[in-house]
Amino acid sequence: MDDAALFLGRFAGGALASFEATRFATGRKNALRIELNGSLGSLAFDLESLNELYLYDGTEDGTADSDTAGFRRILVTEPTHPYVAAWWPPGHLLGYEHTFTHQAVDLVTDIAAGRDPVPSFADGLRVQLVLDAVQRSAAAGSAWQPITD
Repeated sequence: MDDAALFLGRFAGGALASFEATRFATGRKNALRIELNGSLGSLAFDLESLNELYLYDGTEDGTADSDTAGFRRILVTEPTHPYVAAWWPPGHLLGYEHTFTHQAVDLVTDIAAGRDPVPSFADGLRVQLVLDAVQRSAAAGSAWQPITD
């Protein structure tokens, strides 16, 4: 099935990651969920809750061992968000289409200022090289494939 994938990744520093993608997750519309979990905290984002980011800071006093500790909800529409000045008053929701507007503004602003855009085309190539390694791993039936340039 071409619309489902699961793979493991190992970062240069030794950290492991699991990646899963599918269009067949029952009950999901467009979850695009990203979670980062580490020994000092966790961060979670879900495209179905576009305006929210969830943070767990395990370094805060007493939270690491507390039964009442939990994730803190951060709204991206608060006055401190870098794009809020371009939209409605704080607290009003932004939509999926606004993310593309932000990307275009960042790209044009960086080009006008003579800066390399971030992410760059080189970053995009690196993503494609990772996906190529995943495909080679699946075809070979082996666990690890090198990222080749």
